[in-house]
Amino acid sequence: MSDAADAGLPSLPQDNPFREAHWSTPHGLPPFERIRPEHYGPAFAAALEAHASEIRVIASQDAPATFGNTVEAMERAGLALERVAGVFYNLTGSHTNPELQAIEREIGPKLARHGSAIYLNPELWARISAIAPEGLEPEERRVLDRYRIRFRRSGADLGPQDKARMAEIAARLSELGTRFSQNLLADESSFILPLRGEEDLAGLPPFLRAAAESAAKERGLDGHVITLSRSLIEPFLVFSTRRDLRERAYAAWTRRGENGGETDNRAILAEIIRLRAERARLLGFASFAHFALDDTMAASPEAATGLLRDVWTPARARAAEERDRLQATIQAEGHNFALQAHDWRHYAEKVRRAEHDLDESEIKAYLPLERMIEAAFDTASRLFGLTFTELSDVPRYHPDVRVWRFGNPDGSEVGLFLGDYFARASKRSGAWMSAFRSQERLNGPITPIIVNVMNFAKAPDGESTLLSFDDARTLFHEFGHALHGLLSDVTYPLLSGTAVSRDFVELPSQLYEHWLEQPEVLRAHARHHRTGEPMPDALLQKLLAARTFNQGFATVEYTASAIVDMTLHLSAEGEAGLDVPVFESEALRRISMPAEISMRHRTPHFAHIFSGDGYAAGYYSYLWSEVLDADAFDAFREAGDIFDPETAKRLRTFVYGAGNLRDPREAYTAFRGRMPSIEPLLKKRGLAA
Repeated sequence: MSDAADAGLPSLPQDNPFREAHWSTPHGLPPFERIRPEHYGPAFAAALEAHASEIRVIASQDAPATFGNTVEAMERAGLALERVAGVFYNLTGSHTNPELQAIEREIGPKLARHGSAIYLNPELWARISAIAPEGLEPEERRVLDRYRIRFRRSGADLGPQDKARMAEIAARLSELGTRFSQNLLADESSFILPLRGEEDLAGLPPFLRAAAESAAKERGLDGHVITLSRSLIEPFLVFSTRRDLRERAYAAWTRRGENGGETDNRAILAEIIRLRAERARLLGFASFAHFALDDTMAASPEAATGLLRDVWTPARARAAEERDRLQATIQAEGHNFALQAHDWRHYAEKVRRAEHDLDESEIKAYLPLERMIEAAFDTASRLFGLTFTELSDVPRYHPDVRVWRFGNPDGSEVGLFLGDYFARASKRSGAWMSAFRSQERLNGPITPIIVNVMNFAKAPDGESTLLSFDDARTLFHEFGHALHGLLSDVTYPLLSGTAVSRDFVELPSQLYEHWLEQPEVLRAHARHHRTGEPMPDALLQKLLAARTFNQGFATVEYTASAIVDMTLHLSAEGEAGLDVPVFESEALRRISMPAEISMRHRTPHFAHIFSGDGYAAGYYSYLWSEVLDADAFDAFREAGDIFDPETAKRLRTFVYGAGNLRDPREAYTAFRGRMPSIEPLLKKRGLAA
């Protein structure tokens, strides 16, 4: 069902699509082709005023506070603002331009001040505080509890002066986060490494040459170029035999946000850290890390760092063994240089070929993008009974975007899924899921519109886009997030989909990755892009046998990033004049970081923790959720069927479909019957003793 609630803004001019209460497009998709950059400013202004007016009415009413006239009224308010922001912020990440970036810099602080005005409103807080939970339904009690937590964490209990400072901090952090993101995109978009002639292309397999040629054409250039898109630079670091070019590319990749000039992020992130620490102190917490983790499964920095330490020690030992094998390979080739970070991927591939007789190029031939999309969809169909139909004549914000309708077995609509798979200069790096519209029943029923955004290197016209196994894993990961949004089955918007604890939100995505590694799935869907022949069983077995290859490296680069994130945010004061690269270096020295491995995300380009607060002091969450997902998939193994219907039903009920209806520990225990241990994770990564 399309957007059923009234989200129109009648004060806007006739030609502004946000004026309309209901879009007449198929399935209520945003009319992308009619929305122009100049529409956003007036739409935001009108939507902000409309929401502020709704809040004033709720806060100033004479009737005693009830769940219906206060909490439920808040859940019905602000629909127009959600719709404008939903379209705008999806596009600023996936298909931006200078006009949108200018609006983003202006509107971010305004939205932050608007949010502060709501959560620091004493009359509104008094009404919410006065509502008795007795007599409410379980979901209503959960919504009330989550609102109270939000208000307290926003500073509702502070005095007037501290409230004013909290609002100032929120606005400034929004401004800084936007600048950080835009600087990072500028650095990523501006760098190209031209490959001039056969000498510069040495070692590159056909799929990578084609992708580099396509990247050059997209930028109006002849020949081949390597950009800082992960789907280009990572395979270049694997296959290029030009050590000097690998070094240049790797230096550019690791120094994003740290190149001086207008796009340098070091001063920005130092100020972000100081402001976060100040906000935490105002709220009575010892550090921002204590504040951030207070509302998570881990509950404390000590619990999170304990997990990181438990993984770091075996991972570092395993990485040392891997390093020695790589160095031996260098010497066996007759070279006398010491292994460097820009060499690791190149020589790891050589060792993998030697130890597992496995060639990345050979694997990619059996992992065309189209087949991997089918694999992800088919897995959802077998687990949850979902149906899917691709839609052709519907609005989309870029020609490469694809749209599917997902349905239940009875034909009812689950929601729409948008797949935006290819890298381009207008898109920030990485991969993510977000929503143009979230599921809820209070204002509807409203079915969700979910988007997955990737950065795969697009093949030339007429050719299949081939994925590495890591690329395919990323596709499954993000589709797991998408299912978390699509399968949401809640009444209240506040609890919808992925609006869960940060260290629980990665469970549905990381759990979904497990199905990609199952022989049953690979035999059905890993097929040669030209012949359609299934992956030979011998190759499949070698691929699966090598799953834990190089896991010391992978675990070290991730865990180091999580440790530095936590260390930065454990500072009680937020150091004045903080030199973040020096701080980063010292933090890595204390944990004896291997010199041959760099952090997965160095601090000046660590978008997870500095583009917003979402993962700040929370990058550990992927590892925390991996403890859960490794144990959760064992439930299917124990049932004797990776698509066991009863296990899948519990999974949909308590994880994918439940939104934030329950405390995450309660939700996981309802699915699994108990909380997990760390052992399945160590076994999965090949780090168990």
